[in-house]
Amino acid sequence: MLTDIEIAQSVTPKHISEIAKTAGVEEKYLEYYGSDKAKVDLSLLRESDKKDGKLILVTAITPTPAGEGKTTTTIGLADGLRKIGKNCVVALREPSLGPVFGIKGGAAGGGWAQVIPMEDINLHFTGDFHAIGAANNLLAAMLDNHIYQGNALNIDPRRITWKRCVDMNDRQLRFVTDGLGGRVNGVPREDGYDITVASEIMAVLCLSSSITDLKERLSRIIVGYTYNEEPVTAGQLHAAGAMAALLKNALKPNLVQTLEGTPAFVHGGPFANIAHGCNSVIATRMAMKLGDYAVTEAGFGADLGAQKFFDIKCRYAGLKPSAVVMVATIRALKMHGGLAKTELSSENLEALEKGLPNLLRHVSNIRNVYKLPCVVAVNRFPTDTDAEIDLVIEKCRALGVNTVLSTVWADGGKGGMELAEEVVRLCEEENDFSFSYDLDCSIEEKIATVTKRVYGGVGVNILPAAKKQIENLTKLGFDKLPICVAKTQYSFSDDAAKVGAPENFEITVKNVKISNGAGFLVVLTGDIMTMPGLPKVPAAERIDVDENGVISGLF
Repeated sequence: MLTDIEIAQSVTPKHISEIAKTAGVEEKYLEYYGSDKAKVDLSLLRESDKKDGKLILVTAITPTPAGEGKTTTTIGLADGLRKIGKNCVVALREPSLGPVFGIKGGAAGGGWAQVIPMEDINLHFTGDFHAIGAANNLLAAMLDNHIYQGNALNIDPRRITWKRCVDMNDRQLRFVTDGLGGRVNGVPREDGYDITVASEIMAVLCLSSSITDLKERLSRIIVGYTYNEEPVTAGQLHAAGAMAALLKNALKPNLVQTLEGTPAFVHGGPFANIAHGCNSVIATRMAMKLGDYAVTEAGFGADLGAQKFFDIKCRYAGLKPSAVVMVATIRALKMHGGLAKTELSSENLEALEKGLPNLLRHVSNIRNVYKLPCVVAVNRFPTDTDAEIDLVIEKCRALGVNTVLSTVWADGGKGGMELAEEVVRLCEEENDFSFSYDLDCSIEEKIATVTKRVYGGVGVNILPAAKKQIENLTKLGFDKLPICVAKTQYSFSDDAAKVGAPENFEITVKNVKISNGAGFLVVLTGDIMTMPGLPKVPAAERIDVDENGVISGLF
């Protein structure tokens, strides 16, 4: 069986000018990065008079080690829409180098549903992440230099919240002490590094609608607090202009293609825990402007990714989705029913029935909280039996939702045609898209609403430190911002061990922080790792390149 990278390398990509022509992008808007990648100038959005296409979100059940195949389904659906004669453009996130060299691997799809050039997308691509890292570290350097040069803003070095970053899994950098070596080498203080995708600048770039909006958001970033507990911003350090200059090209979305030649924007990649976990607003809007159907995805399961896609991204960008695809696998549902990963290959209707409430709660949220039409896409494995498939279909039908089998990993767009037909049908339905909470609610009310309406919990336990933070944030006028809840992706609750669809649980809030540039409050329910480490046997050990420049080992 061919590996993902072998499949990707077996297909000769079309010249990116052909893909641009397919998408309706004129030559004047293109900035070529070789023959198979290009950036598209932002002026296209201002100058096009084409009506926006339908927006389709692909999300998934709560993740398990068995995998769901969300990105693969997203790409296969886009190819499937093309195969049934629809003008479709797909919009995805860029992979981080950390997971690529760590344990998770890349994020370009899989099997015969991939975006290419797979190697470039998973490695340096067009340099966007490097630009984000440079802008992040410029701000850190200007902050420490301000303190060294006299500290006119009266910044308390013990209350600096801005970290440096690098796009690599490196646990050694989580906590560092810098500024050592005497007076001329800086002011000694405790510091640390985040991985680049966890930088607030990544979230800022992905929510910005223009260069002007980008600069305004960068200016609002809070880097720390004064001795009088007043916030200090990047604007006060006069850093926003230079940071925006570094990000000028990174703000332009990257145009590539699927294995079947469907136009694809791959742009941005914020964390799906401390940030909103979606590709850029600009790439999504451009996909909608160019395609009659724009297919995109959100990180993690629907309780995290879809919730933030709707309540943060769609709210800020003024987007109205037309349909939602909920990806599930029989294997993952059986894990939610209590089976071990080693026991998934045999038919087990009892475990499947125990795990199905996870899928049904996600589907119910889409239909009843966000009021959007939904289809369940079962990413079929050879070990799935007809009886197991029939049980999923029966349970979903009881909720008024159709189930479609997807074989895009093995069959590409052909395996996504039935799903594409159902998505087109759903897009014609009227919907009353709603948010899960109102911005005018208090911070506590927003957290409680998401906990009850989306997670299925009964309440919230806000620890004393978090209560004080909420009081301070409210006093500073930040209480009307959306919330971005950071919790485990493996459960509706904040306890990863509670799989399936747990009930009668509370969410415990430990910290509440401000991402003022991005424009949301980060509600931390546990210890969220913003600088991962490498596993005992990292994927980097299997990656190589031969004398002809052909890369192997990526997945």
